[in-house]
Amino acid sequence: MNELSIRTLITQVQQGQIRVPAFQRGFVWDNDRIAFLMDSIYKGYPFGSAIFWQTKEQLKSERKLGPFSLPEPLQDFPISYVLDGQQRLTSIFGTFQTDLNPEGDESWPKIYFDLQGDGDLQESQFVALPDSEVDQNRHFPINTFFDTTAYRRATRSFSDEQAEIIDKVQSTFKEAKIPQQVIETDNRGKVAIVFERVNRLGVELDVLQLLSAWTWSEEFDLQDRFKDLAELIAPFGFGDVGDDSNLLLRCCAAVVAGDASPNTLMSMSGAEVRDRFDEIENGLQGAIDFVRGQLHVEKLANLPYPSVLVPLTVFFSQKNGKSTKLTNDQRKVLTKWLWRSFFSRRFSAGVLRNLKRDIEEIKKLKDKLPSALGEIAVNVNKDFFLEKRFSISAVDSKTFVLLLVNKNPLSFVSGNNVNLKNVLSSYNRTEFHHLMPQSFLKKNSLSSKEINILANFAMISAADNKHLGGVAPSEYKKRMPSTQVDEILNHALCPKHDLFSDDFVNFTNSRAEMLAQAANQLMI
Repeated sequence: MNELSIRTLITQVQQGQIRVPAFQRGFVWDNDRIAFLMDSIYKGYPFGSAIFWQTKEQLKSERKLGPFSLPEPLQDFPISYVLDGQQRLTSIFGTFQTDLNPEGDESWPKIYFDLQGDGDLQESQFVALPDSEVDQNRHFPINTFFDTTAYRRATRSFSDEQAEIIDKVQSTFKEAKIPQQVIETDNRGKVAIVFERVNRLGVELDVLQLLSAWTWSEEFDLQDRFKDLAELIAPFGFGDVGDDSNLLLRCCAAVVAGDASPNTLMSMSGAEVRDRFDEIENGLQGAIDFVRGQLHVEKLANLPYPSVLVPLTVFFSQKNGKSTKLTNDQRKVLTKWLWRSFFSRRFSAGVLRNLKRDIEEIKKLKDKLPSALGEIAVNVNKDFFLEKRFSISAVDSKTFVLLLVNKNPLSFVSGNNVNLKNVLSSYNRTEFHHLMPQSFLKKNSLSSKEINILANFAMISAADNKHLGGVAPSEYKKRMPSTQVDEILNHALCPKHDLFSDDFVNFTNSRAEMLAQAANQLMI
């Protein structure tokens, strides 16, 4: 790993060589954290490295370095964009440079070395102070360390003993090195992947900002178009799609280039995306219409995997606002693929690889060519419903809910059709309750882990659940409409005799078998 001295950092920033791309977040460190960094450098503690992307092409959109506007880069000099370490580099530069002034109402803290500070390993000897709190006999301004004239002037009032201490502190910073890694490439896809991996545990990569800054800032405002698209689909319950820039960008790349990987996103041209954006809009609207119509999905949160919208967008994409005419065979394949993707947990791992394959196969289906889109190996058995626990936000639970929805459930109290639109639009835990109530089962010494398996849940509203009461099923049967009990349980994929026998083990095993049979039937 290479190293960068503080003096070199200051020089390269002042020459416009080190810069901050627009896709980085702004400077957020407070004064105490800046002072704490100085203490770490002084005491030789590890304080992190910096990663630079070196290129000869200046980006169209950049950030300031903290409150400092950067000068234009010198010609024929490579530019080093900060991919990681911006907070540390800004803190070091802002503390020691003396040529640039903060802009507007922004300011930069003055950091001092405290000559009377406790020099132990834990306590910091560096403090950020306003002018009113500075003791001229105790606090030394470290922003003079790299300015010979200012440093000489600042040390005059100190004793020889104090000046010797300050000289040693200055020497430490002059010799300090910042570990750095430099990526020299014009391949923006590589840069995007590096940035994504660096920030995976920190600030999430915003590829939308990155692409807007790199490619489309002057000729096409992609962010505005995405906002317009979000407003367009919001009335159908999918306004949240507008907040998922990663999903939208993958839809773009899939339609334009047939691949949703980060490298493809980086290689797309702004002109091509602009010219084909109506196809992307039509495709996404068609995808949403399909999952709403075929699976009763009322909003993005209902989908076990939002990624399925990417291949579907490709299938329904058309020019000039035209709609895709779907054949019955195509509808069957698409539906089969969705159910198999959900039950196999297809997009829990290898997402990009699976998307690439599905995009290729869905394009064949669209062109009415032989397609293996729905040929995903999966066989659901009763263990799926006996081992998984119900959690409203979990993938398996969302799949289970869609399975229940597919049977058009009825109210356990009125026998009327459940208003699926209302239930799925609000989509919260209060619309799903135990078939064998918790209070009844806990009396029989069953644990929460056993009670909360999928096989013990149905679409029962809070009001219906309260009416039925926390009693044994054989008791709450009396509170159900007597002429519709069989019909209600059939629509709930629930075996009648085993439920009302009050035998939890036999009931859950029978119901799990019934659910598995229904699931596998959907995937044929």
